[in-house]
Amino acid sequence: MGWYYGNKPTIPEVPFAKVIREKLVSTLPTNGKVEPFEWAAARAEVPGIVDRVVVHEGQRVNQGDLIATIRISGNVPDLAVAEAQIAQAQAKLAEIERGGHAAELAEIDNGLERARFQKQAAQRELESLTRLVEKNAATKAELEIARNKVNAAQLEIEALTKKRTSLIGSGDRSVAEAQLREGQAAVEAARRRAAQSEVRSPVAGTVYSVVARAGAYVNAGDLIANVGQLDKLRVRVYVDEPELGRVAIGQPVTISWDALPGATWTGFVEKVPSEVITLGTRQVGEVRCTIENRDGKLVSGTNVNVEIQTNIVPNALTIPKECVRREGTETGALVLNGDRVNWRKIALGVSSSTRTQVTGGLNEGEWVALPVEIPLKDGDRVKPLYQ
Repeated sequence: MGWYYGNKPTIPEVPFAKVIREKLVSTLPTNGKVEPFEWAAARAEVPGIVDRVVVHEGQRVNQGDLIATIRISGNVPDLAVAEAQIAQAQAKLAEIERGGHAAELAEIDNGLERARFQKQAAQRELESLTRLVEKNAATKAELEIARNKVNAAQLEIEALTKKRTSLIGSGDRSVAEAQLREGQAAVEAARRRAAQSEVRSPVAGTVYSVVARAGAYVNAGDLIANVGQLDKLRVRVYVDEPELGRVAIGQPVTISWDALPGATWTGFVEKVPSEVITLGTRQVGEVRCTIENRDGKLVSGTNVNVEIQTNIVPNALTIPKECVRREGTETGALVLNGDRVNWRKIALGVSSSTRTQVTGGLNEGEWVALPVEIPLKDGDRVKPLYQ
């Protein structure tokens, strides 16, 4: 009797979970990285030293707002000198347009006035004699003398006009026009150079990354800051190759960020991958998702946790995932039968992160064994602990 009680087998205590019906949401947990939905880079157009940065991360800006200024290295065109050159050339051209030096111009203008007056008087006399000749009150010789006076006055006017034009040669005009064009080009170069020293926002949005620092040297094309639309974000979700078949466009997505426990953001699958890439030790497809970020709390560039809702079964028969056991090629569960467990083959459907759907082999209300430290097999006696 002492030997019997000393070697009597202990009946193990085993927790059991009930087979229930519930709405099962199948999710695919993974990770991803956040980036702006729309963004643009503000870059330096010329090499130089960053004089000042006038924005900070998180600041809202409009298109064309100043981001930073650059102190340009090398020769910079002098705007004041170029504008003075333009003014000088314009004054010279104006003098040419007026006809030359003032004294000679006045003398020619007086001669023109006299010639025009004489022409008017001769024209009136010519018209009067024409009427008289028609009435035979004057001779044709007198009419011809009057016509010659008109022609002589016209010739004098033309001669004085040519003299006025010839006071300034065409070469002088060409020189003045060349100086004007040179000055205008210099002004344009100076203004363009000044504009290049100012880095402005290419789009309206939020400054989410400022790379440049005051006093740092930058080359043409170097990044100064990134500006993007952050009220809506895009997430690059990395899905392992075997799970890609579960993902489809339009599926709901939930995002969480370890830096803000309890906060979630929702969106949907926008694009499925067209190729598989290597990410560390994983073979993944990049699933692109769009999420709302109206509160602006989710920061671009962060690594986030992602759950893609791949399926919903409204009235699924479910058990905890850990109740599923595998023996060889068969999938099954240990079902409670009195004080013993019996192996039963089962068929599975969709699953969530914690529960799985049973499509065959179990009935609602039955109890299935949860894992314990000691191995269990078909027919073992147990002491059930109901969860």
